[in-house]
Amino acid sequence: MAVTNFIREVWSSTLLTSLKDNLVFAGPGVANRNYEGEIADSGDTVKITSISRPTVADYTAATVIAPEQLTDASRSLLINQAKFFAFEVDDVDLRQSVNGGALMAEAAMESAYALADVADAYVAGLYTGVDAANAIGTVSVTTPALALTGLVNLKTKLDNANVPTQGRYVIVPPWYHGLLLQNTSFIDLSASGSADALRNGTVGRAFGFDIMVSNSVINSAGDDWIVQAGYPGAIAFAEQIAKVVAYKPENSFSDAIKGLHLYGAKLIRPTGIATMAASIT
Repeated sequence: MAVTNFIREVWSSTLLTSLKDNLVFAGPGVANRNYEGEIADSGDTVKITSISRPTVADYTAATVIAPEQLTDASRSLLINQAKFFAFEVDDVDLRQSVNGGALMAEAAMESAYALADVADAYVAGLYTGVDAANAIGTVSVTTPALALTGLVNLKTKLDNANVPTQGRYVIVPPWYHGLLLQNTSFIDLSASGSADALRNGTVGRAFGFDIMVSNSVINSAGDDWIVQAGYPGAIAFAEQIAKVVAYKPENSFSDAIKGLHLYGAKLIRPTGIATMAASIT
C-alpha cells in the first residue's frame, strides 16, 4: 500500500489531535473533557460524578466543629454520536504524486477537519438547554457599539448566576466578529493595550471573555444567530477515534482509509452558559 507508515494507534492519535485543534464549541476552552473515559462503541456511557458543596459557618473560640457528610450524585454522558469517513486514492494518482503516503495523510487531516465541523455543530445545539434566566431574546446588533453592549449583557447574566470568572468565553459568528473589529477598543493599540487584533485579525479578550469566532454558531431563525457565553465547567464532551483502517477496495485499484468518530456531549450546568439571539438587522 502507498500508506507505508500506517500504524492504527498513531493515525488515531494524529486524527484526534487534529480534531481537537479544529474544534470551537467542543474545544478545550469551551467544553470540559474531565469525564472522558474509555469509549469503545456507540451507546457507551461516561459517568459524571458531582459532590455536594460544603456549608460555610461562623467560627468562634467555643465552636464545636462537626464535619458534615458530603453527598454525591451521578449522571451519565451518553456516547450517542457515531460519524465515519472513508476515502480512496487511485493507484495511478498515487504513483504520479511525489509522495503517495503524504497525499493520504493530507486527505486524512481534511477528514478530521470535516468531522470537527460536524461535532462542533452538534455541541452548539446544546444551547437550547440554557437556564431561562440566562437567555437573552432577540437583540438588534447592527453597530460596533451594539456588539459591545451584547457582550456586556451576557457578562451580566453570568455574573448574576454566580458563574466562575476564570476561563469565560464567548463565541460569535464572523459578522459579529467584524463589528467588534470596527471598535477602537480592539483595533486601536493605544485603547486596547494589545496588538493582537492588528497583528492577526483576532479580537482577543473583552469583559473577561476569550472571544472566539465560529461558523458553527446556530442560525436560530431568519437573521438571528445564537451568541453563547459561558465557562468550561458547563458542558461535558467526550470523544474517541474508535477505528481507523487502511485497506484495498475490492472493486478498484486504489488505497483507502476509513475511520469512526464516536462522541457525546451534555450541558451539565444550564446556569453555566448565557445566550443571546443576535440579529444582523
